Amino acid sequence: MNIREEQPSDIDKIWKLNSEAFETEVEANLVNSLRNSGCDYISLVAETDENVVGHILFTPVKLTENKNNLKIAGLAPMVISSQFQNKGIGSKLVNAGLEHCRSEGYDAVVVLGHPTYYPKFSFVPSIKYDIKSKYDVPDDVFMILELKPGILKGHKGKIQYHEEFNNL
Repeated sequence: MNIREEQPSDIDKIWKLNSEAFETEVEANLVNSLRNSGCDYISLVAETDENVVGHILFTPVKLTENKNNLKIAGLAPMVISSQFQNKGIGSKLVNAGLEHCRSEGYDAVVVLGHPTYYPKFSFVPSIKYDIKSKYDVPDDVFMILELKPGILKGHKGKIQYHEEFNNL
């Protein structure tokens, strides 16, 4: 299994993977919309035998009251083909994605996800830093990870995702 950056030849495979994994094509269309919006993004695939079996996307998000111009990424969506779940592929994608975020100079990463899954990567409820999602979600599912220890001290506000997320 190989984790690598998305290539143009992966776009249709990524769309199909997302459309099959979720109940609707919303996430698949979101990935394409974000890609076409011109925003910076980190898009990685997990590949086995030249088949794309997983995908993860990170896009910039904004923090209101961002007094130090923190650079924050949002992890969304992440998908693993149903036949390849529970094999550690998701963990490898998350770890590789976080390393890419570090190398791109991000200070932190947020995720709206499973409260029992993301803490193993050191994500904590963002409310710990008085940072909330602009969406009305439970505190335990909106999490944040400092990529630079202590960087979030003294910050607060709401995280705003790219405008393409408003179409969800």
